[in-house]
Amino acid sequence: MAQQTQIARVDEAWVVFMEQYPTPRSLAEASAAEVLRAWSGLGYNRRALNLQRAAAAIETEHGGRVPDDIDVLEALPGVGPYTARAVAAIAYGRPVAGVDTNVRRVVTRVTGGSLTTRELQAEADALVDGLDPATWTHASMELGATVCVSRRPRCDACPVRQWCVSAGRVELPERRAGAADLPFEQTNRWLRGCIVERLRALGEGDWEQLPQAIGAHGHAEISTAVVGLERDGLLERRPDGSVRLPSGTT
Repeated sequence: MAQQTQIARVDEAWVVFMEQYPTPRSLAEASAAEVLRAWSGLGYNRRALNLQRAAAAIETEHGGRVPDDIDVLEALPGVGPYTARAVAAIAYGRPVAGVDTNVRRVVTRVTGGSLTTRELQAEADALVDGLDPATWTHASMELGATVCVSRRPRCDACPVRQWCVSAGRVELPERRAGAADLPFEQTNRWLRGCIVERLRALGEGDWEQLPQAIGAHGHAEISTAVVGLERDGLLERRPDGSVRLPSGTT
């Protein structure tokens, strides 16, 4: 839930979601539509279906217990190197580093190197406190989110300043114009989210014909978004063009 989503939005949603789906089995046995409705407000809806697929794999292949081996974790749907290591470190105390955007920035600046992904992971793993990997993981993420930020890092307040080769001399990246400069309401991501939200409001199993325009998006853009959502398993479509949330499990 917290991947690319502000933690303030996640806090309450996580509590409600866990009350509804307290075990991998309960999540695996729910319909995809139910899971997507429970995911409302969190965005990136494919994560909800991947989480359900992972729950199904945990139930059928691992006896309902989240595995503690990194390679096995990475084999679960939707789980990549960061998530696998974060789970291994925080839940099981494995001395590995979950390298998200914030941790990547901290490690790169501390070491001062231009590192490949493999090299950066090795450097991060070497920095982990072997006695308390969970606290190290939380602390390094927090450090990158609040002190070692992308623009204007607060080097004077950094607790690892004395070991950081970049302290006090971080160059600000040049800002490049691109798709990110578009208003969010003009993006395909916004349109996809709007379509899923419309379908969440329907009754269980109900179908709906989408309008010819949603916001600034016309029929062609809506059709493209629907094709993508169907491909990602986020909706079902009938020959007449009507759509609904997927009815079965993932």
